[in-house]
Amino acid sequence: MAHPLVDQLRFARSEFRRGLQGITDEEARRRFPPLNCISWNIGHMAWQEQRYWLLYPQETLLLPEVDREFAYGAPASTPPLAEAWHAWETITAAADPWLDTLTTERLLAEATRNGQPAGFAVGSRLLRMIYHYWFHTGENAAIRQNLGHTNLPDFVGDIEEEAPFRAEGW
Repeated sequence: MAHPLVDQLRFARSEFRRGLQGITDEEARRRFPPLNCISWNIGHMAWQEQRYWLLYPQETLLLPEVDREFAYGAPASTPPLAEAWHAWETITAAADPWLDTLTTERLLAEATRNGQPAGFAVGSRLLRMIYHYWFHTGENAAIRQNLGHTNLPDFVGDIEEEAPFRAEGW
C-alpha cells in the first residue's frame, strides 16, 4: 500500500486530468498571455515529476526533451496536446514504482539534487508536487473559462472515495 501522501499526489494528478476532459488540441494550444497554454502546463507537470522522482533520486532522465522544453522559465510554446499527454503519462508511469517505495522514514530523509543534499526533506518535495498540481488545475480552469467553456469541474472531486484520509499503515 502506498504512503498516504503518495495517494494524495495520485489524487491531485487525477483531478488535474479530470479538469482537462474534453479539451481539444486547438484549445489546449491557445495562449492567454502572460499564461502558458494548457498543453504546456501538462508538459511542465511532466517536467517536475521527471526531475523529482526520476532524475534526482534515480539519476534517470527518461525524456530529455521534456527537461528542455517545459522547465520553469523555459520559453513559452504551444506543444501538441497528444505529445504533452504522452510525455506526462510516460513519466508518471515510470515514477510510480519509486513513489510506491516511499515510507515516512524515506519522506523524512534529506532530498538530493544532482547527487548533493538539497537542504530539505523528500516529503517537502512531495508536498510541493501536490500543491503544484492544484495550482495548475486552477490555472487550467481559468484558461478554459477564457475559452468560453462552461460546466467545468468547480470543486475537488470524490476524495472521500479516491483518496480519503488515512494514517500510515491503514
